[in-house]
Amino acid sequence: MTTYVPAAKADLYALDLRTVRWMAAPDSDPADRLEVAYLPGGATALRHSATAEVLFFTSAEWVAFVRGCRDGEFEPDIDEAERRAVRR
Repeated sequence: MTTYVPAAKADLYALDLRTVRWMAAPDSDPADRLEVAYLPGGATALRHSATAEVLFFTSAEWVAFVRGCRDGEFEPDIDEAERRAVRR
């Protein structure tokens, strides 16, 4: 059996997501949570359970997003000392 690997970002939006495994934080509210599904080729899908709208990320985009979260890139009000403490 061959696994389909999307060639481009546009191909991600054509994927059939009926059989993907959506994951969420344990004990999160099923009506109001973010869910993640890992796709072929390292791509990732992200949805909010309330709307079910799906965003797709290539492998490179997802890695950049996760690293940005880890490095505090999306927390502009945090100072450098706090940022270093969070990284530990």
